[in-house]
Amino acid sequence: MKKLLLSLAFAGMFVFVACTPSVDEQAEQAKLDSLRQDSIMQVQVDSLAAIEKAKTDSINAAADQLKADSIAVEEAKAVKK
Repeated sequence: MKKLLLSLAFAGMFVFVACTPSVDEQAEQAKLDSLRQDSIMQVQVDSLAAIEKAKTDSINAAADQLKADSIAVEEAKAVKK
C-alpha cells in the first residue's frame, strides 16, 4: 500500500510540474497581458477624447445657432421700423 501511495504521489508531482507553464511561456503571457492592457487603456483614452470632441462640437453648434437667431431677430426688428 505504501508503494502504491508513494508511486501515486510521485506521479502526481510529475503531472503537476508538467502542467505548469515554463518561464518562457510565463514571460510571453505577461507580455501579451501588458499589450492587452495598453490597448484597453488606449480605447478608454480615445473614448474620452471622442466625448470631449462631441461636447465641444455641441457647444459650438448651439452658440452658432444662438448667434444666427439673434441676427435674425435684429433683422426682423430693422424691417418693422
